[in-house]
Amino acid sequence: MKIVRASMEFLDDIVPLFNSYRMFYEQPNDEEGARAFIQARIENGESIIFVAFEGEQAAGFLQLYPTFSSVGMQKAYILNDLFVDPDFRKRGVGIALMNAAFQFGEKEKARYIMLETAPNNYTAKALYEGMGMKVSNEYDSYIKYL
Repeated sequence: MKIVRASMEFLDDIVPLFNSYRMFYEQPNDEEGARAFIQARIENGESIIFVAFEGEQAAGFLQLYPTFSSVGMQKAYILNDLFVDPDFRKRGVGIALMNAAFQFGEKEKARYIMLETAPNNYTAKALYEGMGMKVSNEYDSYIKYL
């Protein structure tokens, strides 16, 4: 397995994975929109995307969004997206992508990598907890959809 940091060169590999990820979360099939969204993130340097390859086949991706910890006066990252193609699950792809994200965060001297997942996403929760991530009850999370 090979993990690469995505550039425009990998756009065609990421788009079907990103579109499938969105459909997993009950969003409509929209490859054109997925392409435009990922292309903009890469071109504008607004996210860090890692892609896992098994041979020549893109098996999964992970996307980090940069933010900052004012209290810690350090960079931080939100792990917003992680998806492994169903044909490649149970092969360590998710673990490899998570390790790439953690190594990147350490190299960048980030304070933390955080994520949110659905309460019933038991497979993902087992992965995150198995990788040493903890559920934080330190703060309440609020949201207002606009």
